[in-house]
Order: sequence, then structure tokens, then C-alpha cells
Amino acid sequence: MGSLELRKGDKIHTRNMEISTYDGGDNHIIVEGQLRDDRLVSTYHHISGKKRPPQNVHHMIVRMCIDCASLSIKEVSVEMPGAPNEECGQTAESLNKLEGIRIVPGFTSRVKKLLGGTRGCLHLTTLVLAMAPAIMQGFWAFRSRTQNNGKISTEMVEKYLLNTCWVWRKEGPLAEELFKSLSEESDT
Repeated sequence: MGSLELRKGDKIHTRNMEISTYDGGDNHIIVEGQLRDDRLVSTYHHISGKKRPPQNVHHMIVRMCIDCASLSIKEVSVEMPGAPNEECGQTAESLNKLEGIRIVPGFTSRVKKLLGGTRGCLHLTTLVLAMAPAIMQGFWAFRSRTQNNGKISTEMVEKYLLNTCWVWRKEGPLAEELFKSLSEESDT
């Protein structure tokens, strides 16, 4: 890596995201994402000029019910235990636009088109975009809990895994090995 040395002073802000997946029953998973922004130093309000103590600025929770058969969002709920402005709560329902959308290539651009700018909340959108890859991880964990469910089809590989990153590129050794394995299974 580079030789740039950074001098860190006192920590002034943290952002933490946690995303968990739960068995939702009936071939569904529930994916819950939480975003927390904490200011660790006193700050001055940008409008009133009043001094504020260190505090939580954002604490937002998004839950999505995902249908594992179609990888589509069946239901979305939002909680905002912490938001900097009372008006922020008005954006919670903007995530209802995600219901029915599938977690497939193009999901990120679709979310940005539906929720970006004044159509939603930047922090909720950021959380949803971080949740998409975690939804896939939860989906694979859900499916592979039993040996037979862990098996995947060529269609699933092409739709949900192939070219998602450098390691799973179409011409890479892992994809080649996986396709060879799938081919051998179908021959038997």
C-alpha cells in the first residue's frame, strides 16, 4: 500500500452500521439494518448557533422482508429513534417504494432513482444500499443451512453471483470451478 502517514487526533465522529439477517419463515428472511452517527465532541448548531453536547445524531433502523424464491422485497419498515430534525420522520414512508423490487443487478441505480435527493433521506438510502450485499449474504446463509438447499443452479450463479466482483468474474478461476462442478452434477 501507499506510504502516506496520517496523524490522527481526537476522534470526533463515528458512523456505525450493523446489518443482521433472520429466518422469517415460509422461505423468507428478515434483514435489519441500523445506522448510527454519533458526534463525540461538543458542536454548535448551524442555525441557532447554540452549543450542543456530544450526542447521537442519527439512529435509523430499516427492516425488510425478502422473499427467497424471487429475491424481492415484500415489506419494509422504518424506525427513527434518533434523527437531527423532527421533519426527518416524514421520509420514513419513502422506503415503501422499495416493496416489490428485486435484489438483482441494477438495484443500486433503481434505489437512487426512487429515493435519491429530495425524494428521500440520504441516511436511509445509504443504509438500504449497504443492506443489499448483506441481503445476498443472508440469502446464501439461509439457503445453505442444509446440504440440498445449499446447491445452486447455473441460472442462480449467472443471476446473483457472476461478475459481482473481481473474484467472481466470468473468466476467473472460481467461476470456472463452479461451472465445472455444476456441469458434473448435471451429468450425473
